[in-house]
Amino acid sequence: MLIIAGKLSVDPAQRDAAVAAAREMMAETHKEKGCVAYTFSADLADPACFHLFERWESQAALEAHFTAPHMARFQAAIGKLGVRGMEVHKYTISGVGPVR
Repeated sequence: MLIIAGKLSVDPAQRDAAVAAAREMMAETHKEKGCVAYTFSADLADPACFHLFERWESQAALEAHFTAPHMARFQAAIGKLGVRGMEVHKYTISGVGPVR
């Protein structure tokens, strides 16, 4: 299993447009084969910051995601949002279990 986690900071004046782009991206990505979870969430302290959390069944599913039409639309949309920073990392998970 793969986990993708990171954050994206945009021009605060573009927050509403970022929310709209993220909502479409989430809705379409949830339909993809191999997508276990895909969530953008707004940072409670910084209105310009969004956090991303994804879970994928495999690298192949993630690679297919990168070529999806909604990915191209999202990338075009965020290009207009005054991105101020982006940091996203992939984690390969060998096991999953309860916290306690």
